[in-house]
Amino acid sequence: MDSQGYNCFVDRDKMDTAIQDLGPKELSCTELQELKQLARQGYWAHSHALRGKVYQRLIRDIPCRTVTPDASVYSDIVGKIVGKHSSSTLPLPEFVDNTQVPSYCLNTRGEGAVRKILLCIANQFPDISFCPALPAVVALLLHYSIDEAECFEKACRILACNDPSKKLIDQSFLAFESSCMTFGDLVNKYCQAAHKLMVAVSEDVLQVYADWQRWLFGELPLSYFARVFDVFLVEGYKVLYRVALAILKFFHKVRAGQPLESDNVKQDIRTFVKDIAKTVSPEKLLEKAFAIRLFSRKEIQLLQMANEKALKQRGITVKQKRQFVHLAVHAENFHSEIVSVKEMRDIWSWIPERFALCQPLLLFSSLQHGYSLTRFYFQCEGHEPTLLLIKTTQKEVCGAYLSTDWSERNKFGGKLGFFGTGECFVFRLQPEVQRYEWVVIKHPELTKPVSLETSATPSRHCHSVSLSTSTSSDPADRLSPFLATRHFNLPSKTESMFMAGGSDCLIIGGGGGQALYIDGDLNRGRTGHCDTFNNQPLCSENFLIAAVEAWGFQDPDTC
Repeated sequence: MDSQGYNCFVDRDKMDTAIQDLGPKELSCTELQELKQLARQGYWAHSHALRGKVYQRLIRDIPCRTVTPDASVYSDIVGKIVGKHSSSTLPLPEFVDNTQVPSYCLNTRGEGAVRKILLCIANQFPDISFCPALPAVVALLLHYSIDEAECFEKACRILACNDPSKKLIDQSFLAFESSCMTFGDLVNKYCQAAHKLMVAVSEDVLQVYADWQRWLFGELPLSYFARVFDVFLVEGYKVLYRVALAILKFFHKVRAGQPLESDNVKQDIRTFVKDIAKTVSPEKLLEKAFAIRLFSRKEIQLLQMANEKALKQRGITVKQKRQFVHLAVHAENFHSEIVSVKEMRDIWSWIPERFALCQPLLLFSSLQHGYSLTRFYFQCEGHEPTLLLIKTTQKEVCGAYLSTDWSERNKFGGKLGFFGTGECFVFRLQPEVQRYEWVVIKHPELTKPVSLETSATPSRHCHSVSLSTSTSSDPADRLSPFLATRHFNLPSKTESMFMAGGSDCLIIGGGGGQALYIDGDLNRGRTGHCDTFNNQPLCSENFLIAAVEAWGFQDPDTC
């Protein structure tokens, strides 16, 4: 190590330009909460030596498998694995998926050392099948390690973390792909303006969001990535979502109203991230990231698990080409009396990612099945989720995405009971497009998450006017759906009145009014502000119905 604490793998001249070494040399803090604040503030960001000490401490404290490879293992195996190859020409493991080693101010020796460490990790972790983030992690850790063996040990501890509540790095394609889907869901909820732009300019918005980890682990300049990694080691995976969302917000702010530099928005975002110093400082990027009031870590875990389950059901557990999301709504075989193909594609861009590759399946049409609420329920039961579309006699169009099977209404003993989850939303398409999501998403201050362990009541999705509950015999159901209302301490039940159905009416949203009310003859309806969605009227407040449709989601493999 030289006087600045740089090791033999670092190009000192480049480092002095990238990160000035001017910060404090010691850290006395022991409390996690204080450490969290110091990480966010960048307390050790300008001290190479102190950052190395902090990394050593944080990684040492990661709970790991009983047998985790250490520095001595590396010393034993590296010669056998590398052999006589030049380190600069060593092939990278298949699990990095052709990801290049970011230079991060490493010299030639350093870049070769990263390759050696990655190959030794592949030897010790044969269960890792897909991990494109690892080259960036190893390249950064090498800066703050005495030698290759110590860097290897640090990387192994991160990979061998066995705390189920502390997810660190995706190590399989299933985990990676579900993370991409989860990121897409978060963009849809927290970056709606950017999401609208992505849908407008990209042929496949899911492919754009599949790039989110690359923005962080590869495209971000070293000084930015190091700041993100500082907080990541303290707070975990959720930080990555926050920063990627902040990047997308800044990209939209800079590019909104401007022509894209190429016809490839995916490449444009990569270029933007690579040159992010022209737009925003690391401090402003993190400030924006932590201003986003995301769901709780456990709630995001539930979403991730739901996305993993959807991928497993489709047999998507290894890398394969994804179907374009726009092709989920095929122009040649889609027909609706209420919406056009383009309008249905717009709606499809709002739904959770785990259903985005499904194709719309017409379940009920008032023009085909008659104007009967009883027949509506009969056609919809057994399908989850569903999409409700309404066209008024004034040619206004509105509707709702409904997360839960309509059969849940039968569990209230004939009483009108509300059920559903916070994934429900209402919208209007004509005369102008507007979507209204669960009020808690935009106003998390209304609630505080409760422990999922203590909230694991037998109720599946239900939240009723009379506080009725229903039981499920399936233990998987008791795991709890994403955004189930029992995960939140709500100020009143009006914030959780998602959907209700009786023999004489159907209601979407409640509290202070209903977002949608439809009578039993599917003849008349009304709309107004409700507490659940904090929405404006979706059409004329009292309306006559011209047509009603309900759509389900059909897996393309079963078509």
